Amino acid sequence: MTSRLAEVAKKVGVSEATVSRVLNGKPGVSETTREAVLAALDVLGYERPSKLRGERARLVGLFLPELTNPIFPAFGELVGGGLVQQGYTPVLCTQTAGGISEADYIELLLQQRVSGVVFVGGQYSQGDSPHDHYHRLAELGIPTVLVNARVDALEFPTVSTDDAVAIELGWSHLRQLGHERIGLVLGPEDHVPSQRKLASAQRLADAAGLPIEVAHSHYTLEAGQAAASRLLGAGVTGILCASDPLALGAVRAVRRAGKQVPDDVSIVGYDDSALMNATDPALTTVRQPIEPMGRLAIELLVAQLQGGKASTEEYLFEPELVVRGSTGRVAAG
Repeated sequence: MTSRLAEVAKKVGVSEATVSRVLNGKPGVSETTREAVLAALDVLGYERPSKLRGERARLVGLFLPELTNPIFPAFGELVGGGLVQQGYTPVLCTQTAGGISEADYIELLLQQRVSGVVFVGGQYSQGDSPHDHYHRLAELGIPTVLVNARVDALEFPTVSTDDAVAIELGWSHLRQLGHERIGLVLGPEDHVPSQRKLASAQRLADAAGLPIEVAHSHYTLEAGQAAASRLLGAGVTGILCASDPLALGAVRAVRRAGKQVPDDVSIVGYDDSALMNATDPALTTVRQPIEPMGRLAIELLVAQLQGGKASTEEYLFEPELVVRGSTGRVAAG
């Protein structure tokens, strides 16, 4: 008991006597300190006293699909910091090969009586992935917010970048540079944001009477390189990519083919994640407005946590084209 008191006290930055008063339901402790002590118990894996177990912890699960793509840590930092300012403790849940599944993470969070969950990418955006754990969150009434497009069956509040507009921006830019053979490197075929991007590109291509080439890929630099190589074999001179790492893979594919970016092939990324202005060449990309998206995600979650009714609406944010050195006029001849 003494070691538990000391560990919790150190975590919160209060005295052991204060922790003891909280655990024993004694007066003389502010509500903020009380909530911090209870959250520390949850984070450290200690059981709450039985009389306190009926209350939800001020913990929020923060799901990131990976950490290699800089856009996800950027979202995580923004949302996590905002949750702390609101008095909640974010618990980072990230996917690794062979690691804990989303469903297992949810079970662990439910055992800790988590207050809410924010997903920044995940299985909710893939039609062929298991979704039972999302339905369970809905059935239990756990406040949940999704960032970027979901499958239709999951009616959670969702904050998304407008994928159709993103493609329109990249497509129009390449067309203004004279490109007529444009290809797309997208995520898996069941990935809703990729489906939206493809539908937008198909509309634009049909309206212009131009062909498009499409390669589906996993979201890694290496997979992007392989997908872009297939597009180069089809003769494309401009490539729109569904993420910045995919675009960097496309740059590598162009160079491995003995060509240059942008002299021979122009490449447009998506996200405008960290350091894309420092690549060689600096990457033209479509910027996701992560700050307003992150702020709205927090607002939507906190509104639910405070007893508000969960919206099933999807809020669309308009992206911005950032032109750098990876795009240029189509080569003559």
